[in-house]
Amino acid sequence: MHRRGSGIFTDILRQSDWLLFTLCSLATFYGMALILSATHTVYNGTLKYVIVQGVGYGLGMILYFLLSSIDVAEISKNWKWIFGFNVGFILLLLTPLGLTRNGNRAWLGVNGFPLQLQPAEIVKITFVILLSQQLVYLREEYDLRRFVNVMQPLLHAMFMFALYYVVSRDAGSGLVYLFVFICMAFAAGYALRWLVLGVGGAAGALVAAWQLELLRGDWYKRIKVVLDHEYDPLGKGWQQTRGMLALGSGGWTGQGLFRGTLTQSPYRSSLPERQTDYIFCVCGEELGFVGCAVIVVLLLAIVIRCFIVARDARTRLESLVCVGMAGMLIFQTVMNIGMCLFLLPVVGLTLPFFSYGGTSVMTLYAAMGVVSGIKKRSRPEWLMNS
Repeated sequence: MHRRGSGIFTDILRQSDWLLFTLCSLATFYGMALILSATHTVYNGTLKYVIVQGVGYGLGMILYFLLSSIDVAEISKNWKWIFGFNVGFILLLLTPLGLTRNGNRAWLGVNGFPLQLQPAEIVKITFVILLSQQLVYLREEYDLRRFVNVMQPLLHAMFMFALYYVVSRDAGSGLVYLFVFICMAFAAGYALRWLVLGVGGAAGALVAAWQLELLRGDWYKRIKVVLDHEYDPLGKGWQQTRGMLALGSGGWTGQGLFRGTLTQSPYRSSLPERQTDYIFCVCGEELGFVGCAVIVVLLLAIVIRCFIVARDARTRLESLVCVGMAGMLIFQTVMNIGMCLFLLPVVGLTLPFFSYGGTSVMTLYAAMGVVSGIKKRSRPEWLMNS
């Protein structure tokens, strides 16, 4: 029995996508070094954040290899249970377990207990699997060029966004669902006219709402500071202004790890959220353009690996799952770096694998574990070349 168990474990390790795991690990270790520097002075040299990130990495590594052994095509057949899980897990935020930070009720846990979960992070994975099943079914049984069939997956994505936003008030994580839908819809074979009409319509609605002054309150200010950097520099524009100062002061090679002027300031307001939302700015100040370029290259390599696995996948469903996971990484990366560069509004999205967050790290490795499992069951080379 022991040998049999050892054999199964060995097979899982041998058949997993080690290139993908190595890329993710390099990004995580790089991020842990930046987190250690970002928290060194402002939190009096505590190792708490690095330890939590390390624990998240360890648990994520286990999830990566466990999910590498799971057939996502079999899981997707239980679509009713998956949908129920997605809705139910988000609704848990309305219970006493829901915790509020910075105005967003986006965490599950108990005050004072270190382990807290973000339902949005976990539901992203099951949402991608469920949406893949829906798109494949509609493509094979009906026609994705017909309006009624086009609308069904879109309504699914919009429902998830609306549900999560109403419950948590966290628009950033909710927008991931919509972007993932766009990526997967394109890969599934949506007629280009529907995608152009959808994206163009959404952009037009946003512009119209802005021109008609329908946007009010917090979101108006977030967008306004991006369009006009001189607007509210001591309020809504403070974080991004400080982030730009940190990035700009790094030059090509930076001031050196643990030597950044703003990063090592003992005042949190000097560079707010430096270990989470603005970890890219920490890298820019201390390791310069070169350090930031390494971040981009690592994340780009992970995304490309997901697309390669999608290309070689055994089934269309598995291919769409890989595209969805890649889309999730692309959106978070673009939004976070765009926020740090003062090109996009603050939406509270962290930089994948680099920013501090135990739940985020674990779910990212779980998502990549699903991709690894698809790689293991990809089409043989002779069939791909035939």
